[in-house]
This record gives sequence, C-alpha cells and structure tokens, in this order.
Amino acid sequence: MSMKILLVEDDQKISSFVKIGLESNDCFVDIAYDSTIGEKLAFSKKYDVIILDVVIPGITGFDLCKKIRNKNILTPIIMLTSLDSVEDKLTGFDFGADDYLVKPFSFQELLARIKALNRRNHEAIINPLLIVADLELDSIARKVKRNGKEINLTATEYKILELLLSNKGKVFDRFLIAEKIWGFSFNSGTNVIDVHINSLRKKIDKDFDIKLIHTKKGFGYSLSQEA
Repeated sequence: MSMKILLVEDDQKISSFVKIGLESNDCFVDIAYDSTIGEKLAFSKKYDVIILDVVIPGITGFDLCKKIRNKNILTPIIMLTSLDSVEDKLTGFDFGADDYLVKPFSFQELLARIKALNRRNHEAIINPLLIVADLELDSIARKVKRNGKEINLTATEYKILELLLSNKGKVFDRFLIAEKIWGFSFNSGTNVIDVHINSLRKKIDKDFDIKLIHTKKGFGYSLSQEA
C-alpha cells in the first residue's frame, strides 16, 4: 500500500538518500529543509508518517513536533537525530513523537519502523475504542474519558494508558513498559515509569471509587476493573 511521507531534514545527502529509498518502496515523499516549510506542509497536507530531524533551521524538531500535536494532527511521527541520550529521547516522546531513530541508521530499519507505525495506525482505525468499566480511550481522536468526562493526558501518559488498556489485566514491570513505549529500558535506579504511573493515577482514579490502575508488588502495574 502506498504511503505519503513528510521528511523534514536539512542534510541534503540524507534527505536524498531517504527519498530515493522510500520512493523505490512505493511511497510518495515531500521534503522540507527547514521548520517553516515543514510546518506548512504538515498543516496543509495529510500524511501517513512524518519524519522530523531534531536539529533543523528554524525551531527544533522537538518544538515542531509539539506544534503539530497542538494542532491535533495525529499522524505518526519519527524523530531522526544524532542526539542519543535518554533525556533527548524522553523529550521527543513527551512532545508527541511515536518513535526515535538515532543517526547513523540503516534505511531498512527506518523503513521497518515506518511500516510498523503505519500498521499500528490502521489497526487503531479498525478497533478505535478501548474500554474498561467507565474508562474509554478513542485511539483515532486520541481522547480519553472516564464516566463521560474528558481527561487531558500527556503524550507519554496516553501511550502508557493505551498499552495497559490494550492488555487488560496483564502485569507490566517497569522495564517492559519502557521497552514497549520507548523501545529501550532504563537502569534499575530510575523512577521515570513510577512518575508517569502516579500522574496517570491522579487523573484516572483519584476522583473515582473504583480504582482501575493497580500495583502488583514486586511485579509491576496492570489495569482492570478488579484489584
């Protein structure tokens, strides 16, 4: 199936390399060499996947990603960058990115990630609603409601909730959550997952008698109507 891709990348060698590769795999590719053109294209056209370099002329790819999400554009976004620290990756995900590929990269890995994101997006369209008790997640609009009231989540909180809702009752430890959400694990001393889970609890469970997010001591977290 043909895909429409927006590539925002100021390195002409990389953009040419990626464009040729994608077009040879039945994709249509628009290239923007700075954030201004990238923003105009992202706001005016519909794409299946957007690829954003972090360091581009104008605003950063992180900031452009955030602007795209603030416009309620839900197209899957891959961040493409030489910045490979955990903090850089978390920044991208918190701003709404779906995946993160560090330079130098192989084209086949990029293509595999594009296909995976596109496939996941289409699966969400086929099964748009995830429901447990009075908690509802709309995977097309990326909106969450409990008892009919909309709940505002960060991009990372949304992804963790989607993971738990998609696997109702399954227990996920911190390392597995990190692997599923970000594609990499943290060292045992970090509390990043705990921070996001606690924030989710405040938004999802605090004002309700029935608690849906549960801690299995020594094992991890799960979401279900039963404790």
